[in-house]
Amino acid sequence: MVESIRRIFGIPELRVKIVYTLALLAVCRIGAYISVPGINADVAISLFKYATGGGQNLFQLVDIFSGGAFAKMTVFALSVMPYIQASIVLQLLIALIPSLQREIRESPDQGKRKLSKWTRLATLFFALIQSGMFAKYVMRMNTASPGIIVPELLDVQMFGFSWLFYLTVMITMTAGSLLLMWIGEQITEKGVGNGISLIISLGILSSLPSTIGSIIQQLNLGTQEIGQLSFATLVVLCTLFVLITIGTILIIQGQRKIPLQYARRIVGRHEVQGGNSHIPLKLNYAGVIPVIFASAFLMFPATIGQFVGKGTWLGQLSNYLSPGSWVYLSIYVLLILFFTYFWTATQFKPEQIASDMKKNGAFVPGIRQGKPTQQFLESTMSRITLSGAVFLAIIAILPTLVGKLMGVDSSISQFFGGTSLLILVGVILDTTKQIESHLLMKRYEGFMTKGRLRGR
Repeated sequence: MVESIRRIFGIPELRVKIVYTLALLAVCRIGAYISVPGINADVAISLFKYATGGGQNLFQLVDIFSGGAFAKMTVFALSVMPYIQASIVLQLLIALIPSLQREIRESPDQGKRKLSKWTRLATLFFALIQSGMFAKYVMRMNTASPGIIVPELLDVQMFGFSWLFYLTVMITMTAGSLLLMWIGEQITEKGVGNGISLIISLGILSSLPSTIGSIIQQLNLGTQEIGQLSFATLVVLCTLFVLITIGTILIIQGQRKIPLQYARRIVGRHEVQGGNSHIPLKLNYAGVIPVIFASAFLMFPATIGQFVGKGTWLGQLSNYLSPGSWVYLSIYVLLILFFTYFWTATQFKPEQIASDMKKNGAFVPGIRQGKPTQQFLESTMSRITLSGAVFLAIIAILPTLVGKLMGVDSSISQFFGGTSLLILVGVILDTTKQIESHLLMKRYEGFMTKGRLRGR
């Protein structure tokens, strides 16, 4: 391991990328502790714990994704959720509007710039809405339990409306969300790994100390009395942790190899002999993106509902969409299946693969070139995507089901498996692949000296 790290930092280009990534991620953690001006962070955290009530709560899940910034009501409280929600909307619009697809296909560079511009504008829109809802929720909490908002900020009013408080919260949190979006883009472009996914993973990892503290507290090791969490339950959770990690790796790294044969060709004055090869079709082409998209998609209406209040129809909707409820789990599974197929359909191009195969004289044994090859690739990818999506959905909800059956605290069950663990494992695999690709370019053996990553 020490030798692998030495090889990684021995490449100047890779060393700069890693240091750059770590520096920007450190900024993300610093921002998670800077409270919004006018907010008493200590009172906010105590009220947040009271609001979650120890059960499975949407705010608890949002707080895990934001690395604790949501509970502290800091400038990064919204995390990158507005950006992910904006990306979902833009991807759906591209899939539904043929003119946008044609424009992006005909001029990829210009289409990519336009898509980035629209995504940033949509992120600004979602961040303003959610920060406004957040301000209204904090105002309601301060009315019930005064002390969360500095009184001087509430004294500045116009027509009975505390406009300065709303303006401060909306500008600060929106700026924080846009800064995280920019940091994520910079990491993706100049660093190592996918920036947005790394920011989410960093937030999840930051909950590790508090999760360990909760486990020790619930084991009740200081007395002879039986704690809320037994050693048998802890063993089951650790076993589940290992199984989900292994299952996630197998799903993300699993491939179906389509055999290829090359016909003899005349190149210049020489005859090139045919050969054998294969097309690696991933079992789960979308990776952990469906899990991130499904979580963000469910968070948006439910978060607004909890911000607005229980007395409205949005409030009732948020109760139905509370993490751990059967309605939430059912919709969550359906969304994972949908986004897996949706992402695969938008990224996997069977017509282009079939065309390139025909140009290079390659063919699948028993399948004619051209349209039949395209249809074969589409049907094969559809079948393996179904199995990959089903396994991904099972892994995502399994810890929640086990936690409900065994009566485990949601903060512990959410960390030991499901959404959090899926994202962590997926992001680590993706980042490791990028590091290994840099090592292979410099003719090193790679990051993994034993048990090399599959697909190489």
